[in-house]
Amino acid sequence: MQRAALAILFTTMLVLSGGTARAETNELRISKGYGIHYLPLYVMEHEKLIEKTAAKAGLGDIKITWSVIDGGNNINDAMLAGTLDIAAIGTPGYLTLWAKAHGNPRLEVIGLCAIGAGSLYLNTRNPAIKTLADFTEHDKIALPGIKTSFAAVILEMAAAKEFGEENYAKLDPLTVGMPYPEALAALISGKTEIDAHVASPPFSYLELDHPEIHRVFNSVDVLGKMTVIMAYAPMSFYQKNPKLTAAFIAAEDQAAEMIARDKPWAAHLYNEMAAVKSSDDLVLRILNDPDTHFTATPEGVMTYADFMARVGTIKQKPARWSDVFVPELAERPGS
Repeated sequence: MQRAALAILFTTMLVLSGGTARAETNELRISKGYGIHYLPLYVMEHEKLIEKTAAKAGLGDIKITWSVIDGGNNINDAMLAGTLDIAAIGTPGYLTLWAKAHGNPRLEVIGLCAIGAGSLYLNTRNPAIKTLADFTEHDKIALPGIKTSFAAVILEMAAAKEFGEENYAKLDPLTVGMPYPEALAALISGKTEIDAHVASPPFSYLELDHPEIHRVFNSVDVLGKMTVIMAYAPMSFYQKNPKLTAAFIAAEDQAAEMIARDKPWAAHLYNEMAAVKSSDDLVLRILNDPDTHFTATPEGVMTYADFMARVGTIKQKPARWSDVFVPELAERPGS
């Protein structure tokens, strides 16, 4: 079944179940981050897809507050502080919180859907670095969050593949937590201790526009295609607001279809809304990259979970990907 049909099905189910009832809550607080992998959220915000889907379901007017929060630790802290209802985060950051909160009714969380999948590049300005084995204690690698961000776990997974799983954390002492825009500026300037960056697009592409910067690895080449960014909510919020969270999932399906249908439009919209601007041509090149795609169906979740459980990053491992997502996704071909 195609995403568009799934989106229609979600909306139909909401209409049938919602009638003319008001939404469980009339205010929704959502976080988003930097980079192309968040593009469906930009589309959802710009096109008011959640509001439209909720209205069709008879949920009344919904006020949505969007905030930009970068780094898995910061996102999870905001959620635990009660300032968010739905958070967009790298899959490893979500799994970390899910494992810690599992079995605690007051703190449990649930995955709503995937947002974006694609690649991260490890870029460096140090000409001596060709592989991971070339890093020394004098190098510093910027990434958005220490240990729990998608970038941090990807670096650990790559290190495990390069040096053996017992040495998965070999490069961790070199990492520095830094938002993508700041890391981009630091790497390009060459005036700070930062000489490498695990970057998502467009930041990864913008860095490689500079001749003194080169790529060490592409995460897809090392680990395959996996969901980069996903959305989650407190279990209590999902249980109290099932129709509204279903509207969010339906809106993500619609956003993914809109991006696939008109990539030039999506590229322009991204640049219109992004904190760090680039050219529409560059964004379109990223969207046409086979590594980049958008779907609400989770991909590679168990690849993360298996690794994180083996090395002890999480103590509680889900038996299957669907254990950490809402039941509405269970019939999809996730992994």
